[in-house]
Amino acid sequence: MGMPTSHTMASGLGGMRTSGDLVARMQMTKGMKIDDAKQYVAKKLSIEPIALGDVHVMRELREELDIGVITSVPKTSKGMGAKIKIADLLGIEINSVNKFLNKMPRKMETIIPHGRK
Repeated sequence: MGMPTSHTMASGLGGMRTSGDLVARMQMTKGMKIDDAKQYVAKKLSIEPIALGDVHVMRELREELDIGVITSVPKTSKGMGAKIKIADLLGIEINSVNKFLNKMPRKMETIIPHGRK
């Protein structure tokens, strides 16, 4: 089965299909236990924790918040754009986001969400 599949089945959150990537990020960056990470993410998304694993709820919410989905949707964030929004939403630092933003020319500051620098 492999380790990635085991982790997916254990958490039951399906990665970007639902909220698994967000919960895992909180576990990694803040050292949270899975239940605490789920509570934190649910609060930030303004939903009940049970909805974190619902594909339909999360698909709609991820599109609404523009934080990335599995399949490409026109006029929505992808890649680094989605990652920047996730960092802002969860209130965390993501190394690749910080490195990317540090390399951006100063004239690009007007498009950075929520005044990030």
